[in-house]
Amino acid sequence: MDIAELSARLMGMDDTTWQRHANPWSGWSRMTILPLICLAIWSRIWLGWGALWLVLAVVIWTWLNPRLFGPPQHHDAWMTKGVLGERIWLNRKTAPIPIHHAQVIRLLTFSAALGVAILAIGLWRLELSWVIVGLTLAIGAKLWFLDRMVWLLADTSA
Repeated sequence: MDIAELSARLMGMDDTTWQRHANPWSGWSRMTILPLICLAIWSRIWLGWGALWLVLAVVIWTWLNPRLFGPPQHHDAWMTKGVLGERIWLNRKTAPIPIHHAQVIRLLTFSAALGVAILAIGLWRLELSWVIVGLTLAIGAKLWFLDRMVWLLADTSA
């Protein structure tokens, strides 16, 4: 099981939840999670242990987000296509995908993980420049990953 599968399992993502998450409002508002978790962790310098309440709020937002919105009325939006492509990626063990996608997706996953590692060091050391570099790398890789998911959806739907 890879990180994406583990994440989906921990989030309790069933078919209904995935359909709701395909709503562009869900996908785009989910992009707030990493910056919010950074702010919550950084707030320990002002709130001490009280920052854990903010971290908990972000965890709740992370779980709640894909359940808040109704399924999209159409599948024309870029974010909707990205989420639908992500489902295809997660099901690649039962329905193989073209190899040219798998190689790039693994590289983007590694890049996002590297960004999160840099981000974690920055948050630990309270080094804003590290946090910004980590956020930029992680979010940039995630957006590029989503773009690849749109491409994957197009390739497998054709």
